[in-house]
Amino acid sequence: MIDSSALKNLARLASHVACLTVLAGCASQQTIEQGDITDPFEPVNRSIFRFNEIADKYVGRPVAKGYQFITPAVMRTSITHFFDNLSYPVDIINAALQGKFKQAGLDTSRFIINSTIGILGFMDPATDVGLVRHSEDFGQTLGTWGVPEGPYIMVPFFGPRTMRSGGGDLVDITVNPQFQLFSSSVQTKLNIFWLTHRRSLLIGIDKEVERAFDRYAFVRDAYLQNREYLLYDGNPPVEEFEFEEFDDEEFE
Repeated sequence: MIDSSALKNLARLASHVACLTVLAGCASQQTIEQGDITDPFEPVNRSIFRFNEIADKYVGRPVAKGYQFITPAVMRTSITHFFDNLSYPVDIINAALQGKFKQAGLDTSRFIINSTIGILGFMDPATDVGLVRHSEDFGQTLGTWGVPEGPYIMVPFFGPRTMRSGGGDLVDITVNPQFQLFSSSVQTKLNIFWLTHRRSLLIGIDKEVERAFDRYAFVRDAYLQNREYLLYDGNPPVEEFEFEEFDDEEFE
């Protein structure tokens, strides 16, 4: 059985390897830009994406479907609430680091209410009293303070990231109770269960991804758009189009 420290070391190693790959290739490869997308290692990323698809096809998806089949929908909703609440200190800390002190205070109230009245977060009474859920991470914090998103990278087993979001994940793990609070034995079981549950939440979009003409591009674009959405708290800037002025004489 793999212990929790091994899982955390694997996560760190995968992110570090991806980062080193990007940095090493910058000297020899030209960045591929598609609109606002920076994907300098698309060939490598596509290879890793295909590997992840195979692993998901034969392990991740079957296990997630079995879990979904035997677990009632109501119970899965409660489990989602539990993991959201367990990771909420990450949201609180990053909200404060971004200067959103009022939000951090409200999020702290939400965490306390759901952890107590909500029975360790399995219920969500905070939403019922008007305390909406926010989603903040250190990648967003870096973006708030001007750190660029960086190249898009596909990490083995862990899926899409950017340099900024991948680095942010490593920081968030250090303050996430899910990875720090429990004994090694409990943590291992909890993280495996969390990964299975999280994959089950994505089963509903499998067919949409499969129908895409280019699954790699579909996943990449969706991930980057979601990161932009989170960075701007649901209000990303609207692109302004510049129209050329034509002289009337050109049409005469």
